[in-house]
Amino acid sequence: MNRLLLLFISSVSWRGNHETRLVSKGGNCNTEYGNIKYSKHFAFMADFWTTVTESQWRVVLLTVFASFTLSWFFFALLWYWVAHTNGDLVWQNPPADHIPCVVNVFGLTSAFLFSLETQTSLGYGLRAPNPYCPGAVTLMIIQVPFGFLLHSFLTGVIIAKISLPKRRGKTIKFSKMAVISPKNGSLCLSVRVANLRKSLMVGSQIYGKLLRMTNAPDGEAIIIDQVNIDFMVESGKDNLFFICPLTIYHVINKSSPFFEMAVDTLQNQEFELVVFLDSTAESTSSSCQVRTSFTPREIMWGYDFLPIIAKSKEGKYKVDFTNFSKVVPVSTAHCASCFYNISGHHHHSRDGYDNRGFEVIEMSEPSSVTNM
Repeated sequence: MNRLLLLFISSVSWRGNHETRLVSKGGNCNTEYGNIKYSKHFAFMADFWTTVTESQWRVVLLTVFASFTLSWFFFALLWYWVAHTNGDLVWQNPPADHIPCVVNVFGLTSAFLFSLETQTSLGYGLRAPNPYCPGAVTLMIIQVPFGFLLHSFLTGVIIAKISLPKRRGKTIKFSKMAVISPKNGSLCLSVRVANLRKSLMVGSQIYGKLLRMTNAPDGEAIIIDQVNIDFMVESGKDNLFFICPLTIYHVINKSSPFFEMAVDTLQNQEFELVVFLDSTAESTSSSCQVRTSFTPREIMWGYDFLPIIAKSKEGKYKVDFTNFSKVVPVSTAHCASCFYNISGHHHHSRDGYDNRGFEVIEMSEPSSVTNM
């Protein structure tokens, strides 16, 4: 395996077995790039805005504090130089009738405080420039616009960091497992997705990629085979009306890569199903992409999701998120060929396939629900 290309470093544990994932359940890409030439690092600095906004919070906050402090100290040295040139410093013993360039600037500390007051417009009133000193007036004309630009840039970084679209994606939730069961006369792979906020996600489009990782004939490189997986709801697959949790499904037909799989061979497969949701937040008009992934051990054959939406006596639709990822066994064919060719035969027992720790419950009046 060529470590110069990609190093898959993230893994999850399931019953003692470790599975390498390209995309984590939270949507992060588990890749690491190695041996990038040092000269290429300048490309990141050329796109400085993106580099800063994508940095971790501790790096951004350190950059903010360091930028302000260093700029104040840099101009403090210039104010100190102006005062030194004019003979204003205490150790220079200025005469009693001496006119300083800046009142009450007589050392490096007082020069730093005046630099801070000038750049932040604090204006405590103890220190002020003298109009009879051209050097002080010139330096103030330079520092005030510089401070304004620096403050605007760093404020923009903080706002951009807070409002990154991926933050909105944190309130989009996918089910922990995918299920395979009959739906509308077809064998389907289903995934449940929900928007935890009442503000809508408009223009939502959902799709998937089936990734297969194999070794090249020489055994050095990793080849990633990407197969498109179409998902839809009953109303279609484009521009989903994402007003409540949806169960999206992929029809397993002859063109589906899942068609050749069966209940007893699924766990032996090596693939990763990555599901994408592209949307635009209604409140901010910012677009975002939410991702999650499923390995073969996270796809349950012969199960279906429990219902979570009900209509109350008051006429409101209620969503019970306690059942969001809970499943129940259903009668399902052992393979797609069995399902389509021998209808009513070779079905998976209603006792179900190994539920892997998921709790199966009987639906009753929920004690705690979320109003939509």
